[in-house]
Amino acid sequence: MSKGLRLEIEGAVAVITIDRPGARNALDAAALDALQDAVSRIEADDTIGAAVITGAGGAFCAGADLREMAETEARYRPWAGADGPLARPCAKPTIAAVEGHAVAGGLGLALWADLRIAGETAVFGVFCRRFGVPMSDGTPTRLPAVIGRGRALDMLLTGRPVEAPEALEIGLANRVVTTGEALPSAKTLAAEIAAFPPLAARADRAAAWAAFEAGEAERLVDEADGAEAAKRTEAAEGAARFRNGAGRGGSFD
Repeated sequence: MSKGLRLEIEGAVAVITIDRPGARNALDAAALDALQDAVSRIEADDTIGAAVITGAGGAFCAGADLREMAETEARYRPWAGADGPLARPCAKPTIAAVEGHAVAGGLGLALWADLRIAGETAVFGVFCRRFGVPMSDGTPTRLPAVIGRGRALDMLLTGRPVEAPEALEIGLANRVVTTGEALPSAKTLAAEIAAFPPLAARADRAAAWAAFEAGEAERLVDEADGAEAAKRTEAAEGAARFRNGAGRGGSFD
């Protein structure tokens, strides 16, 4: 595939790679469309038993491409909401292989997966907090289910970085591996999962998601609706600050 995203099939495992390393794999509108198309292709292929999502060049995903947002005055459609690419889990078990930063919408992308394998230098966080960009990617809805409401609010309200050891401790990361080994480890695990008899695994997975998602579809729509005012005002101003250099080198003045 093109448009900053690759889809490769390795036996029974599909690997989605965000390939925009110059933007730390931030997703622009074209890459978002390509992601949705890739997931549809995976779901329609009966030979695929599991999927891995990762980023090229040592980063997972930095969220939405704020430069595109600033230059085009675009307001991205919700990544979750009613019908965004993250509105529901992939029909196949999915593992996020996280190296480097999984922040802002990249955190939402990692939470969309069933499992997260992180390199030991991986960083998670709601970094868009400092730019006034709201989370309409499923993070406010799914993060509390994964790590608990108190810990989720700590991340959502402070925007602080959560490094791999803490992510493992609080359940945000399922496994932490040596830097550079997240993708190989995720592929190995995905192949193991894909080899199991599928009906029982699918039933148990569906029940585990359903245990926390009663009404999730409605909550994701509410999440997206609640983000609209911020997208029209604070996010536009924050995207312009990012384009002009704010945030580089960890400075947000």
